[in-house]
Amino acid sequence: MKKLIILFFLATYALAGYAQEADKILGIWWNEEKTSKIQIEKKDGKFIGTIVYMIPEKYKNGEAPKDDKNPEESLRERPLVGVQILDGFVYSSDNKEWKEGRIYDPKSGKTYDCYAWFENDNLLKLKGFVAGIRWMGKSSEWYRTTL
Repeated sequence: MKKLIILFFLATYALAGYAQEADKILGIWWNEEKTSKIQIEKKDGKFIGTIVYMIPEKYKNGEAPKDDKNPEESLRERPLVGVQILDGFVYSSDNKEWKEGRIYDPKSGKTYDCYAWFENDNLLKLKGFVAGIRWMGKSSEWYRTTL
């Protein structure tokens, strides 16, 4: 019975550590250019990211820039603030990265497969790629911040 109790507590501790590591990505992040802030949160067990702020210099006539490069014509008039640009990320403890995600680039209107990892606690690296070829893509650095 003692062994069973000890095993239970060890398993609980290991799962808590896994969850803490996976949730490290949660929070507010500056994009590389420091023009937008993205909030990463967990939804239905996966990590998503939404633009929650854009610097005032990007606004025109008091309005946030539009998603004018979106391939879906009906979405081109929506403001970029509020657009979800990260979707479907899951944490891999083996590689210490978030994978199986997708990233939307509002500058081009294109969506790429993506994975992310930490360089340090306040520097998140993301890499978007095409055709399942991870080394063929573009990297971006995001910096932890507050809203």
